[in-house]
Amino acid sequence: MHFWDQHKTITSYYELLAREVCDTYQLTQMEYDILMFLHSNQQYNTAADIVKIRKSTKSHVSASLKDLEKKGLVERIQSADNKKHIEINLLSKAEPIVEAGLKAQRQFAKNVLSGLSEEEKTVCISVFQKICNNANEFLKKEKEQEV
Repeated sequence: MHFWDQHKTITSYYELLAREVCDTYQLTQMEYDILMFLHSNQQYNTAADIVKIRKSTKSHVSASLKDLEKKGLVERIQSADNKKHIEINLLSKAEPIVEAGLKAQRQFAKNVLSGLSEEEKTVCISVFQKICNNANEFLKKEKEQEV
């Protein structure tokens, strides 16, 4: 499917820009993705949230969180009420990494959207969101049928 091939091109370019940040701070792509996710989605701050929303595997998220904790970039805080609920917070040591990541993300957006009018950018974002919503709905239906 041509669309899927093009999607891989876009993802590859994003990962190229992210790789510079990863190399500078000695992070894996997954560790970088988790840091950026936690920064951008502060209301979703558990391992389960990361797995569910990013559609990552539990084992990869768990291993990456363990490594991020060892590096002093995140901390896990256990809820006093529910010992199974553990929130993950970014630590100040992660700030320069997040800033470099935000810079890479801005560069990515600038480059991939270059030549598009503001109206075209708005339409593109809207259409892409609809495509993602459709895919999510079909994934939900598929999961429901498995149960």
